[in-house]
Amino acid sequence: MISSIFGRTKPINYIILLVFLFFFYWFVHFFLFQKSYSPEQILGQTAILGFLSFSIFVVNFITLRNKITGGNSLAILFYTLLIVLFPEVLTDSNAILCSFFLLLAIRRILSFRSLKNIKLKIFDATFWILIASLFYDWAILYLIMVVIAIYFYDPKNIRNWLVPFAAIIAMFLIMLAVLVLSNNMDFLWNHYFFDFKFNAVYFYDWSNSTLLFLYVFTVLLCGFLAFLKLGNVGVGKLVTMRLILVLFLIGLLVKILKSSPDTHPILITFFPAVVFITTYVQSIKKDSIREIVLMASVIIPFIVLLTNIIMN
Repeated sequence: MISSIFGRTKPINYIILLVFLFFFYWFVHFFLFQKSYSPEQILGQTAILGFLSFSIFVVNFITLRNKITGGNSLAILFYTLLIVLFPEVLTDSNAILCSFFLLLAIRRILSFRSLKNIKLKIFDATFWILIASLFYDWAILYLIMVVIAIYFYDPKNIRNWLVPFAAIIAMFLIMLAVLVLSNNMDFLWNHYFFDFKFNAVYFYDWSNSTLLFLYVFTVLLCGFLAFLKLGNVGVGKLVTMRLILVLFLIGLLVKILKSSPDTHPILITFFPAVVFITTYVQSIKKDSIREIVLMASVIIPFIVLLTNIIMN
């Protein structure tokens, strides 16, 4: 049943997921975490929901355009289910905005392999990462991805290595102009502090740490199995999967470095996670087993959510 719905790319799939995400977003805010907002804040939260909803389209575009997964909607299904598994990410506006701009950067990085307009893509990727770092300072670590992608695809052209510096200078000049006009020159010093916020309470809580461990273990296991299945495919697909693995590892590092009661950067790991999970599910040959795995993937996040509601 799930395969018949999300096994293809159909407009109804977007409608189902976006409608669910709309109601789940407000459920998390008003019921699960009992937030209260003024009318102006409601408008702001609606805008954040818009960025989150558009992220679904970006995820689908990246996976289909770069032929990372098959012609299906499983990636956006798993992306939505991970949000159900970690509903606290919906209360962190910085996480949603940072993740959105990182997705735009990833879209450009993964398109390096065509070698068309690569300098423009390097500039764009660097620029989007710098914008993402305005919401999480440690997101600047994703600049490592630009360096790795250049090394993989076109390392001999020395001008490719200079383009990120041009993007950094351009971003700095724009930021400087904005800060001067807004009379907020202290922002850069206060924001890019790169302090290490280790949330011991979060990691020592067995429910949070167990869930995080199972999530990381499952993703890495699916990634390992996906690499085994991709052993006979072209080098281009393997390079892409290696880049996605680095994306996941950097996201975990940011999660550790930027961990505090009010920040939930685990959202930025969702894209590489859904790529590995989707690739593994697609590799299951028997339709009945694949359907069982998909049903379990849908049911388990809601069981975890219900358990957390009951326990809290």
